[in-house]
Amino acid sequence: MNALEAKQGKKMIEARLRFFTNDIARQSGKVIPKHAWTQGVVYMQGNEFHGIVAGDKRHFHSLLDIGQVIEKVLIEHEVVLLPSRKMERYVTTKSQARSAP
Repeated sequence: MNALEAKQGKKMIEARLRFFTNDIARQSGKVIPKHAWTQGVVYMQGNEFHGIVAGDKRHFHSLLDIGQVIEKVLIEHEVVLLPSRKMERYVTTKSQARSAP
């Protein structure tokens, strides 16, 4: 795959996480600052340099669901994640797995 020149601010891939705040305040149309439900949506922010078109929002219903929903959104947009240096200790390649004792 060929590397492309990207403008500042467009180099990162962005998945957005939003928490619902509806129906917490007693008055309709109002919110209680810094209060939200443990459910909401995850979606990809569009980025033309990466060929990403903003897609459908995916709902999560618990904080435990967030990782799985982020993974689904990334897969739907064909985003490939590479392990960081700190993650490499947890990831093995097929050749490393075959040579393990």
